[in-house]
Amino acid sequence: MILVIDVGNTNLTLGVFDGERLVATFRLTTKTPRTSDEYGVTITQLLRDRDIRVEELEGSVIASVVPDVMHALVGGIVRYTNTQPLIVGPGVKTGLRIVTEDPRAIGADRIVDAVAAYEKYGGPVLVLDFGTATTYDLITERGEFTAGITAPGIRISSEALWKQTAKLPNIEIRKPKSILAQETISSMQAGLVYGQIGQTEYIIGKVKEESGLKNLKVVATGGLGRLIADETETIDIYDSALTLEGLRIIYGKNPARRDGRKEEKVGD
Repeated sequence: MILVIDVGNTNLTLGVFDGERLVATFRLTTKTPRTSDEYGVTITQLLRDRDIRVEELEGSVIASVVPDVMHALVGGIVRYTNTQPLIVGPGVKTGLRIVTEDPRAIGADRIVDAVAAYEKYGGPVLVLDFGTATTYDLITERGEFTAGITAPGIRISSEALWKQTAKLPNIEIRKPKSILAQETISSMQAGLVYGQIGQTEYIIGKVKEESGLKNLKVVATGGLGRLIADETETIDIYDSALTLEGLRIIYGKNPARRDGRKEEKVGD
């Protein structure tokens, strides 16, 4: 079994794979400060609750866009799972060629999503991740990461409305019964959800137009991705586990760069 961890700006998502089968997932809040012991204890307890023993873990892999948590997180994993995590970054084999102007500026989460989408669904593929930011990444048939678009996520837009205005409330993000809203909450929901749908459809259309890739597959993931994918025919596939799958795939491509289980016992 391997432990895979996606450290995002809002949530820290963990998964456990037994071979190619995802057997457990967990979610923690990224913004909660934790020590290495707190990470270690929390993760081992979550595993125990699913009847997974840390001794069953042969390795671990992390993709992170939040550098500040990495020291404590890696320390907790090393101490409590006795594995040395593979960190997705420069030098790690992915199977993709990044041909943007500054390849090192591409976030690890976007690379992981791209790897999973390309490996699972082939290319050319446009990968959408509805997370803290909404991202659109283009991978060619030859496995080249050629372009990326970044927009504010739905939750960021929602927070901007209620934090920057005196009378607008913090709301649940869901599709209202009608876009013809008649009160404040459904008015905000209509603007947020239908606005995101409109943005999604326009950007996908523009990418197809400028790239000339009319046969482009569109794959979406992310916490609010299902909400949008269900409302537009421009998204072909919604895959909730895409990022975790990408981590598993990258782990498998890097046998020489991962240490796996340390030979010494925890605490030695």
